[in-house]
Amino acid sequence: MKVLAIDDQQLVLLPLEKRLTELGYEVLTKTSADQGIEIYDSFKPDLVIVDINMPGGSGLDVITHIRGARNSSTPIMVLSGNTNENVITEGFDLGINDYMKKPLSLNEICARVKRLIGAPETASLNHNTNSVIIQQRCVGVVIPCYNEEERLLSTEFLNFIDKNSGYHLCFVNDGSKDNTLEVLNDLRKGRENFITVYDCEKNGGKAEAVRLGMLHMAKHEDLDYIGFLDADLSTDLVDFDDLVSTIENSDFKIVSGSRISRMGANITKESARKIISMTINFFIRKILSMDFKDTQCGAKIFRKDVIETSFGEKFVTKWIFDVEIFKRVTAVYGIEKAKSFICEQPLKRWIHADGSKLSMKDSVKIVFQLAQIAWVYRGNKMRKNNENKEFQLALNNK
Repeated sequence: MKVLAIDDQQLVLLPLEKRLTELGYEVLTKTSADQGIEIYDSFKPDLVIVDINMPGGSGLDVITHIRGARNSSTPIMVLSGNTNENVITEGFDLGINDYMKKPLSLNEICARVKRLIGAPETASLNHNTNSVIIQQRCVGVVIPCYNEEERLLSTEFLNFIDKNSGYHLCFVNDGSKDNTLEVLNDLRKGRENFITVYDCEKNGGKAEAVRLGMLHMAKHEDLDYIGFLDADLSTDLVDFDDLVSTIENSDFKIVSGSRISRMGANITKESARKIISMTINFFIRKILSMDFKDTQCGAKIFRKDVIETSFGEKFVTKWIFDVEIFKRVTAVYGIEKAKSFICEQPLKRWIHADGSKLSMKDSVKIVFQLAQIAWVYRGNKMRKNNENKEFQLALNNK
């Protein structure tokens, strides 16, 4: 039995293809409506699974081709995040057999497939039955790594992407002196579609590693959001997924984790480091003119339309690039608008991991780096530069 699955996001198609193949179906995937229409006649599928919202063509175009141009009764299932009742009604009017709203369980999708076209005679009895959720959104996560050979939590990362669809991890090797690169390449084997290793030959510091990783992932058209996370998982992946849920279900452009103690939270930190952090945070709030509780948490998620503003140019500081990000955004959009689309979300768990690179002496240096930021980003220089770019772009488009 043949299944043609059409969705513009590879991170949705890959787990679907794998599970249906395990069940004994012959599966062909395409990433656009045009490709799906082009291959339909020659592939002759027994079932078509199609998304609605795709760039360059709608899933409704595929349905119209099958039911209208080909006058075919091939069963059609829609798998989409589009919940517009008019679109759903139009789909059924055109002749679809089922409409599934993302997110939903992969097990449920497979059950619906079996209901429509039955199970293949060659179906495996030992196929994977783990509950994987097909998400509506796809997320890129940048993880900077410097000499992480001994403490990289490989199992945690692998378990997460195996159980959570829609994630692509980008590990940035920041010129490590140990075998970190080999560890990362081994981690990627067999999961090349879900893990990228970006290698920086020279150590440029965490700020540059994150910046290069973010810009690299921004080139992936199928990603909706891109964020970064510390390799030691001081913020765990479940908490990070909560940040993603917040940005997905809101109008925020940036959601930043915050290590704030609250009832039920498991957040620990050395007392001396906590005192220094509170002092530094006081200066940060003054520089940003925003009431941030914790700019330095290594877990943040961004909409793609603010990636260039946030990461386009090199940072002037080594460690507190997070402050620079917020300073850049406020300089370009203005303080009030920036406040409206930046969210600070408390984490449920955060633990200071042994082996962190930042020493007490380094913490003192941060005060001087804050003064550097205040000087470099003084006035409205970035906003003026942005306005000049927009003006030049408008001229070029005339």
